[in-house]
Amino acid sequence: MAKILIPTPLRPYTDKQDAVDASGATVGELLADLTRKHAGLKAHLYNEQGRLRSFVNVYVNDEDIRYLQKEQTPVAANDTVSIIPSVAGGAGPEKGYDPFSTAAVAEKGSYPFSARATRGISSCRRSASTVSGS
Repeated sequence: MAKILIPTPLRPYTDKQDAVDASGATVGELLADLTRKHAGLKAHLYNEQGRLRSFVNVYVNDEDIRYLQKEQTPVAANDTVSIIPSVAGGAGPEKGYDPFSTAAVAEKGSYPFSARATRGISSCRRSASTVSGS
């Protein structure tokens, strides 16, 4: 069985476990086994057409499956699979869900950097260029 690391926002659906063992020869089979054992995860990982949601990133031993064989990526018993949801701006409680839920992420899309973080990166670059004399 391979180990699947569960991100904090999805742990309520795995009885608060941070890692879950699952069986399967591919990432798709592992995720199917995971959602059979923890049915509440399915809506957060898959869309209505049964496809992995675009804001759910999956890694096998730190390799992004989008650049491997996607859900057909083979896994071995000693592999570690990580589920990493993209981070996004929130939707208010008027939508009926928590602003940090995957439903909010699905509605708003994924944004890897907030404007504040981007400003911080820019100021770090300016500071580094000042120190290096460039």
